[in-house]
Amino acid sequence: MTHGLVFTALGLLVGFLVGMTGVGGGSLMTPLLIFFCGFKPQLAVGTDLFYAALTKLAGTMLNRHMGTIDWKIVGLLLTGSIPASLGCLIFLHHFSAEPLSSHLTHIVLGCALLMTAPAVIFRPQLHQWAHRHTVEGSRKVLFLTWLLGFALGAMVTLSSVGAGAIGMAALLILYPALPMRVLVATDIAHAVPLTLVAGGGHWFEGSVDIRVLLFMLSGSIPGIVLGTLCAGRLNECFQRWFMGILLLIIGLRMI
Repeated sequence: MTHGLVFTALGLLVGFLVGMTGVGGGSLMTPLLIFFCGFKPQLAVGTDLFYAALTKLAGTMLNRHMGTIDWKIVGLLLTGSIPASLGCLIFLHHFSAEPLSSHLTHIVLGCALLMTAPAVIFRPQLHQWAHRHTVEGSRKVLFLTWLLGFALGAMVTLSSVGAGAIGMAALLILYPALPMRVLVATDIAHAVPLTLVAGGGHWFEGSVDIRVLLFMLSGSIPGIVLGTLCAGRLNECFQRWFMGILLLIIGLRMI
């Protein structure tokens, strides 16, 4: 019972921070499961992938109703991310018992967090830069979007991190003319099938703890609501720097 309350508290904390700052839950939940709960990296990643899939599914349904998703971009991202995810799952299947697998997960997770930190801190500057330096050529944009999907597929499958801040930062550069709400909705919609495929692979390998998942969801749902209500009460710049420095410290600790 005590352990269940700990996972609920973690879900509440992460949900609150996600609702208040918009930073992806995987950037926080997976390291917490590894460092504070003693989870093996693959079990933490697999459990968090289903956690992300279920929470983002609700957001995608709402965004679909509002018509803010660019399904063409979602489809293009998936043509790169799903094959990359399946390739990583095959690798993990063959090397799941090897120390190499856990070490690789640590390294990828650490690198993903180190890339997420500046993407969070300098998001406004990145948006301004993207408007001044538009990527020229439709074919080039299409290829880079596919390449982004491929990179995110591998990163998310191995670490559960990347589909949020990193994906958004890249989409801002590739599609600066699209409204922010469309980019956010598109990024979330792409994450749902990707995390379901990646999470399904980890489940097949026995790397998903359903009990822990349910406890985390019981805390994260009210946490997200509470965080959303508090979103405008703290200085936005302070939020970005706080989360960025926190992710930077965790990323360095992972490596």
